[in-house]
Amino acid sequence: MAMPDIPMYVFTGFLESGKTKFIQETLEDERFNTGERTLLLVFEEGEEEYDVSAYPHKEVYEQVLDYEDLSPELLTGLQKKYRAERVVVELNGMHLAADFYLKTPDHWKIAQEVMFADATTFLSYNANMRQLVVDKLAGAEMLVLNRMAPGTDVMPYHKIARAVNRKIDILYEYTDGSTHYDDIEDPLPFDLNAPVVEIRDEDYALFYRDITEEPKKYAGKTVKFKGQVARLRREKEGMFAPGRFVMTCCEADITFMGLPCKFAAASGLAARSWVWVTATVEVKFHTLYKGVGPILTAVNVQPAEPAEQNVATF
Repeated sequence: MAMPDIPMYVFTGFLESGKTKFIQETLEDERFNTGERTLLLVFEEGEEEYDVSAYPHKEVYEQVLDYEDLSPELLTGLQKKYRAERVVVELNGMHLAADFYLKTPDHWKIAQEVMFADATTFLSYNANMRQLVVDKLAGAEMLVLNRMAPGTDVMPYHKIARAVNRKIDILYEYTDGSTHYDDIEDPLPFDLNAPVVEIRDEDYALFYRDITEEPKKYAGKTVKFKGQVARLRREKEGMFAPGRFVMTCCEADITFMGLPCKFAAASGLAARSWVWVTATVEVKFHTLYKGVGPILTAVNVQPAEPAEQNVATF
């Protein structure tokens, strides 16, 4: 029999970024801690410790774990041992959050993921440990930037976060005790209301992420972009996947990001050749997405010169 879903509240960020303090305050809050049996997984031991005596309900069971020991079986065992109804996780910032999720039981579902960062070190972390920063921003629904000096230009922080995750909310916490939600708008660099939505080479990565995250707003529209030809495995004739190699954070993390496209003459296209694709968009199930996503139907496919930058970036 399938096990009931267990909600997971995940808090990421680097050492001394405020994760422990926030989780402690959250578990002290009667609006969050109403008596549910809570498994608290800790992968990083900083200066602050958890104080169960301050919780309005004490059914919180802390476990300090190492990444090397993780497995779905271990975590399921801990859940059963404490009869946990939910899980709160403080992740170690020097490990990839993606690696943690690969080792969680299938019935553990992310209810919320929040990233914490010290504003005084965030920019240098992004410059020197970009992969770790991108990993955490990609899945977070909110970024909390604390220890920010009043008057600091927030645009560099905003650009880093929204380049990775356009949906992420950003909260700035200032050293004078004030807070401010980021309200900067991020208009798309292409016109979705144009008869043909034309994508510049430098905007392909953003276009791909937007159309795959919110495919319904592209349904029925015509798009035009430059990409390379890719074959789809186990796909019937008359289909290919035009796209680009995209670097999300570093050279070690380059992935081909293409869109399934119906085209009667697809078999005549040379793999990795560059083409201009003009196509209409519909939203349907496809195995590439393991669910519903954008499917193109080519109106016109023409040879093209390679993009100036072989690899697209955000």
